[in-house]
Amino acid sequence: MALEWLRRERSGISPEQKKTSQDTLWVKCDNCGEIVFKKELEKLQLVCPKCSFHFAMPAESYIALLADDGSWVESDHTMRPLDPLQFKDSKKYSERVASSIKSTGKYDAITIGSCKVGGYPSELGIMEFSFMGGSVGSVVGEKISRAVDRAIAERRALILVSRSGGMRMQEGMVSLMQMAKTSVKLTQLDEAGLPYISIITNPTTGGTTASFSMLGDVIVAEPGALIGFAGPRVIKQTIGQDLPPGFQRSEFLLEKGFLDRIVNRQDLKPTIVHLLKAFMPEVTPA
Repeated sequence: MALEWLRRERSGISPEQKKTSQDTLWVKCDNCGEIVFKKELEKLQLVCPKCSFHFAMPAESYIALLADDGSWVESDHTMRPLDPLQFKDSKKYSERVASSIKSTGKYDAITIGSCKVGGYPSELGIMEFSFMGGSVGSVVGEKISRAVDRAIAERRALILVSRSGGMRMQEGMVSLMQMAKTSVKLTQLDEAGLPYISIITNPTTGGTTASFSMLGDVIVAEPGALIGFAGPRVIKQTIGQDLPPGFQRSEFLLEKGFLDRIVNRQDLKPTIVHLLKAFMPEVTPA
């Protein structure tokens, strides 16, 4: 025991600190088990160099990937949810929200702002799975609705990156109403002749899939993303049958006609710019 203490004193680094340092430098791929140098992984937009598994990527990284340099202006940053039902299970809803704000630095499960993508004026929104599983409540619905209003007023495209476990149960019917609310807003965007490009990432399930995520003029997905309403385990238990290989993954949905295209993260911006060029021929990229 004394020798171990002496080694720690001499090194100046505790076993806990050493472990944290090692964990920061290296990342294990959840798909193939490859150990990847974190800085190398970041250069590849968090895509495994061995199996092309797409790691979860934070909103800031998607903004850097898609938005033109210097064009991003965030909207409604401090909008945060209320607690209309005074909901409490094992913990108060208000406490869960406060905890998520503290741990993520976000006020809810979506980051939205105005930018240019390849020179095309756009409203860009990225869902935050780290904030209560990317669940959709009043704030997510309102921020998407406001983004649509800005897009119509300023003749912008709408691009949403989905990663969500569905609707937020702690807000009850208020949460479910966001499915209809966002769907109506997207109809208004369509009537204005403006494009909506939906980008689906892993995982996107529940009411998010049942509403705005699957309503894009073009729906693209990252490889291997889990996309569906109920999860595959729940479906298997319900119907009592084995599911087809790759069920509810991007590749399966593309084969069945639910997606328009699967796009690797490195090719995402060129693909979006190509689509914007087709949908907005009257716009001269700045």
